[in-house]
Amino acid sequence: MLSSQHIRTQFLKFFEEKNHTIVPSSSLVPHEDPTLLFTNAGMNQFKDIFLGHEKRPYTKAASSQKCVRAGGKHNDLENVGYTARHHTFFEMLGNFSFGDYFKKEAINYAWELLTEIYAIPKDKLLVTVYKDDTEAYDIWANDIGLPAKKIIKIGDNKGSKFASDNFWMMGDTGPCGPCSEIFYDHGEAIEGGPPGSKNEDGDRFIEIWNLVFMQYNRDEKGKMHLLPKPSVDTGMGLERITAVLQNVHSNYDIDIFSSLIKEAAKLNKNTPISHPSLRVLSDHIRATSFLIGDGVMPANESRGYVLRRIIRRAIRHGYKLGIRVPFFYKLVEPLSKVMGSAFNFSKERKQIIIDEIHLEEQNFFETIENGMAILDKAIDELKLNKKSEISGQVAFKLHDTYGFPLDLTADVCRENNIKINTKEFDSAMAKQKNMARSAGNFKAKVSIDYNGPNTIFLGYENTSATAKLVHILKNDKSVENLKEKEKGILILDQTPFYAESGGQIGDKGIIITEKK
Repeated sequence: MLSSQHIRTQFLKFFEEKNHTIVPSSSLVPHEDPTLLFTNAGMNQFKDIFLGHEKRPYTKAASSQKCVRAGGKHNDLENVGYTARHHTFFEMLGNFSFGDYFKKEAINYAWELLTEIYAIPKDKLLVTVYKDDTEAYDIWANDIGLPAKKIIKIGDNKGSKFASDNFWMMGDTGPCGPCSEIFYDHGEAIEGGPPGSKNEDGDRFIEIWNLVFMQYNRDEKGKMHLLPKPSVDTGMGLERITAVLQNVHSNYDIDIFSSLIKEAAKLNKNTPISHPSLRVLSDHIRATSFLIGDGVMPANESRGYVLRRIIRRAIRHGYKLGIRVPFFYKLVEPLSKVMGSAFNFSKERKQIIIDEIHLEEQNFFETIENGMAILDKAIDELKLNKKSEISGQVAFKLHDTYGFPLDLTADVCRENNIKINTKEFDSAMAKQKNMARSAGNFKAKVSIDYNGPNTIFLGYENTSATAKLVHILKNDKSVENLKEKEKGILILDQTPFYAESGGQIGDKGIIITEKK
């Protein structure tokens, strides 16, 4: 059986022998592209080349690109654990031509790799082409020799549900062109029809490779202009092609995941290897580790918030397995053994990843038990009363008080066939934000010798935050009344802690710094 590592190596070696430059995976944080939350496709790092804004010393490239689809426009987070092929993190194998070769070479390369190098039986493959792309159709029919029944035309016929299929666009304007997708047929024993049919959503025919032929530039009026240098952008998910070559139907049965799932099962000896939560853990440890490795840290906004949601979703599934202490960080070491040779898993970086996950777990485990108790009680009451919708107020309380993102609550409810009243949730969220805006800047009414800017109060919306230390009071007269073990007063630029004021008792909490 070919290992996933060998399959990746074969892909890159094949294109290297075809005079492609092998380009390392770029970071999951697309620093040069503010339009993207995360790197989500192999072509992201080549975008400026395709647009003509950048030139490199090569015109052909191949890569194995780290990708995350867990936030923004492309978000597969909520499907992980429920399907055979959705992931938050995956690898995209791709070959690219920047005005060098075009359709004929791209199609022949793909066919040669799949049928000769990977030795997939030809009768197990079929393809789609854009309905107006007679050039690609003729190459598949005449050069490759596929029968007509194996070449399916799909496009934008009026009234068709396939209006955007097989035609790729970078955006509303810019480079675009037809696609040719290659599908693997898992056989009649699996339900589902070929692409373009009413049963296409079944699992029998699985897309394994997409060849994009960029030959037009779409202007602001929607008019297509031929590009002076047509280009090629392809993408093949490593996990999908590995499932095919290892003769398994689910991506979670390939060697990478089966190894991680076995390690996750050891965290609780009573967990059966088939438990779906183990799939979630095996997926989420990859996304979590590689995001932290590329500099993303858990936070309450942007990329850091997506990472925090992934970690907390993993913790919840561990909780579901009966694990009541931090555990998720223990899967970093097994992951480094499975994938460390393909990516940079240095000893120092690995320890940073372990420490960050462990810290996030410690913080969340302090609240998950109470939060889960509230949610479980609400669900039990709904079932007792034969109802199927949970109050948006309950969902909001979990979010506001216990740090449960709405999608985490939705994940638990989904498992119990319960819906959430999202209108109530949205209403409560809007009310809270209005309160926060009305509160404005917040400054503790304590007599201290400090005349700097006001501390922004976040407590109406958050119970934790990342803040900057702007001032320390050690020898001030206001420190004289502090308890013996207290050393001084810290002034932060923002805080979720409500200070003692107007007869209300001040909040208590902890401040954690990067340096101990």
